[in-house]
Amino acid sequence: YTVWNFIPKNLFEQFRRIANFYFLIIFLVQLMIDTPTSPITSGLPLFFVITVTAIKQGYEDWLRHKADNEVNGAPVYVVRSGGLVKTRSKNIRVGDIVRVAKDETFPVDLVLLSSDRVDGSCHVTTASLDGETNLKVGSLNIPLGPESLLLRGARLKNAKEIFGVAVYTGMETKMALNYKSKSQKRSAVEKSMNSFLIIYLIILLFEAVLSTILKYAWQAEEKWDEPWYDQKTEHERNSSKVIFISDFLAFLVLYNFIIPISLYVTVEMQKFLGSFFIGWDLDLYHEETNQRAQVNTSDLNEELGQVEYVFTDKTGTLTENEMQFRECSINGIKYQEINGKLVPEGLTEDSPDGIRQKEELFLKAVCLCHTVHISADQTDGIGDGLWNANGIVSQLEYYASSPDEKALVEALLSFPLPLPRYKLLHVLEFDPNRRRMSVIVESPSGEKLLFTKGAESSILPHSRGGEIDKTRIHVDEFALKGLRTLCVAYRRFTAEEYQEIDRRLHEARTALQQREERLADVFNFIEKDLELLGATGVEDKLQDKVQETIEALRLAGIKVWVLTGDKHETAVSVSLSCGHFHRTMNILELVQHKSDSTCAEQLSLTDTLLLNLCDYLIKDDHVIQHGLVVDGTSLSLALREHEKLFMEVCRNCSAVLCCRMAPLQKAKVVRLLKTSPEKPITLAIGDGANDVSMIQEAHVGIGIMGKEGRQAVRNSDYAIARFKFLSKLLLVHGHFYYIRIATLVQYFFYKNVCFITPQFLYQFFCLFSQQTLYDSVYLTLYNISFTSLPVLMYSLFEQHVHPHVLQSKPTLYRDIRKNALLGFKPFLYWTILGFSHAFVFFYGSYLLMGEDTSLLGNGQMFGNWTFGTLVFTVMVITVTVKMALETHFWTWINHFVTWGSIVFYFLFSLFYGGIIWPFLHTQDMYFVFVQLLSSGSAWFAIIIIVVTCLFFDVMKKVLCRHLQPTSTEKAQVTLCFYIEHGQ
Repeated sequence: YTVWNFIPKNLFEQFRRIANFYFLIIFLVQLMIDTPTSPITSGLPLFFVITVTAIKQGYEDWLRHKADNEVNGAPVYVVRSGGLVKTRSKNIRVGDIVRVAKDETFPVDLVLLSSDRVDGSCHVTTASLDGETNLKVGSLNIPLGPESLLLRGARLKNAKEIFGVAVYTGMETKMALNYKSKSQKRSAVEKSMNSFLIIYLIILLFEAVLSTILKYAWQAEEKWDEPWYDQKTEHERNSSKVIFISDFLAFLVLYNFIIPISLYVTVEMQKFLGSFFIGWDLDLYHEETNQRAQVNTSDLNEELGQVEYVFTDKTGTLTENEMQFRECSINGIKYQEINGKLVPEGLTEDSPDGIRQKEELFLKAVCLCHTVHISADQTDGIGDGLWNANGIVSQLEYYASSPDEKALVEALLSFPLPLPRYKLLHVLEFDPNRRRMSVIVESPSGEKLLFTKGAESSILPHSRGGEIDKTRIHVDEFALKGLRTLCVAYRRFTAEEYQEIDRRLHEARTALQQREERLADVFNFIEKDLELLGATGVEDKLQDKVQETIEALRLAGIKVWVLTGDKHETAVSVSLSCGHFHRTMNILELVQHKSDSTCAEQLSLTDTLLLNLCDYLIKDDHVIQHGLVVDGTSLSLALREHEKLFMEVCRNCSAVLCCRMAPLQKAKVVRLLKTSPEKPITLAIGDGANDVSMIQEAHVGIGIMGKEGRQAVRNSDYAIARFKFLSKLLLVHGHFYYIRIATLVQYFFYKNVCFITPQFLYQFFCLFSQQTLYDSVYLTLYNISFTSLPVLMYSLFEQHVHPHVLQSKPTLYRDIRKNALLGFKPFLYWTILGFSHAFVFFYGSYLLMGEDTSLLGNGQMFGNWTFGTLVFTVMVITVTVKMALETHFWTWINHFVTWGSIVFYFLFSLFYGGIIWPFLHTQDMYFVFVQLLSSGSAWFAIIIIVVTCLFFDVMKKVLCRHLQPTSTEKAQVTLCFYIEHGQ
């Protein structure tokens, strides 16, 4: 919204709702023709609903604008007229030269022009984009390459300042292009509400048409056509068709309250007020970062209780993205780090170091083969760091393009390894095809050495010696523990070999054509005949309780898909460590396919394998679980022409891992599941800007408040500080929200059927003259005042099961999935209940009191308004007590509004009927309520009718609970235990 289009755009969005548009038509009909009820009865509730909803949606949108303005109004410095000028980030234009200082965020996509570093480079962290805390190098090359582009949202590190030229701004930046257009999300409950409204609209039209036909059928008899008290005019006799339409519209207005307009305003208030409970929940509060859960869109609260698929990012979402060295294998022997020492397996911490030549060479390789940079920040305090000649402490800070490298270097600092100074000759940069990087160094003795490290599959085929078989076993063991593994090897060069290598590298690096291909050939020529030294195991530290959370989601019947841009080995390793993949799970792979034919063949083989194994049971009677690994390239091929086959494979897998995924591919996977025939409810969770499109695409989007950047949070529906909070958000808050709003919706339709059906039945007794049964004030206040607060408080505070029970028994979540409480059977039950109660209200009142001429004690007949007031009274009491019967969790507020609503109705009726109101044209209700309550028979009728209506409903609940209790009802026994013990 903008300030100028808010009113028309908001009104358009609101009148897209069937109930709002319907009541607008009814209101206009009441204004145009003579109807039984005042236009105020429809206009006032409609105005109230529209106003409250607009205020709520306007407030939520204002919060989004406020967050956007913080980014758009951030101060930046640009070069104008030869000097630096301070401006706002939204004012940057293509071609502007922008200055960015250390730790500042790039406001637009820039091409690096200059840096204060000697080599003209800079380092950036893209944590706010992809959750990665490792550094990436930016440098000025001719011709320009990808490393020259500094993306909006990245943060400058290891350089005091840089200057860059703006090449893409606003919605043309790479970050913005990876977003998808934000669409209005509607929950499954709201869609069910619209379906129910259509059904009730059909019932309304049926009642109006039937009443109109019966009226004219009744008037077919001459004595009823023009009775002496209602003679037709000449104009009325000549315009029968117009009168027929007018009568139909009049009946439509008379019965229009079967469509509950106040349902929408109650739902809006419930969602808005209920959303505060998420922010107030201390279990969702992260003390370390002082961050509470955040609700950006309260319209989807109940959708949290319907999730069937969770799509999660890996880095920064499942992991802390903090690497720690854990184990290594050197020459076939496993070592562990214990208190800063490398201890061989099976030996204690106090064992002699015994670093032999091979072990020393391994540690040298790890120390030398990296691209870690060091930055020394001067401080005037004493702490860890180095003292310089001036006595100032320099705090050492390490920057690396790979978090694994940083973890290894920091770990080896504590090892007692005397290392002489080596001269760096060449760096053979990492690339995803080779999956390794190397350095060529010169030792103090002049010896030329190559040290290389990389993935197992990229090192072992080119290596010899070094106990390859044992190392391979150790690497597998590390991977099973969830560690990220790297193999380390080396090679010695003769003087002649190095001269040849140096010449080839120089030619390849200076080539003007096919530079990348020539460099790849030279790298492969150099990195051969390697001697294996060993392997390292680095732990990508998982966030707290990630494994327990994923297991709880699995027990709740929710399938978890991990979508990550990381490489295959890393992604699988983390999936194993976090419990996404089980150790006993059969892992299927669909990776590295370059052609459609090979991809289709692998899919067919996989599908056949799954079909053959799907009925095979292991001895514990558990079905064998399957996990699927697919990369971005293979996924694109699979979705091109084999989408159904791919989906069939995914359905038979318990867990799916998608690696090497581009941001828009993540959104495409989510959309694929959303639009599948089952139409499951999806949830996407991530922490970086590369997760925004996925978050926006899913039914529910959740942002993780990561270390840097807030793009995911700003574009999400909900934001939490840690992945572990997802468990309570879904299993407790989502469960409660769905139960509350599902009951609210059903109850609203029930009480409106109770309300308007007697109006329809009454027409059979008044010759379909469109006489209203209730006073206009009662018509207006029934939903707004007399019956609104009990259900609203129920929808805010109800806890049908204790939160501890919901978290300890995730399987209870399965009972509410697939919109279980708003299906056809519950809808039919509540509708039949409403009609049956309405019949009892009307005919019970008629049979008990309709013929009693001595009702009022003064010989007066039991009149129209007295009869209608009696029906209205038993109705208000019955529907209020019915709400009390549905309530499991009683607070003083529930007691106050439930019994207070009945008391308020009595007090209001006494006050309204006890005074002559000068501004009212008629005084139909004057003293009616007082005379009604003065009759003992009326009190007897009220008690009998209320008990009769609720007796069968109570018996049905009791019998079902004892004969066929649901798992939720069984869990309520546990709830009683908690209450009895004061917990």
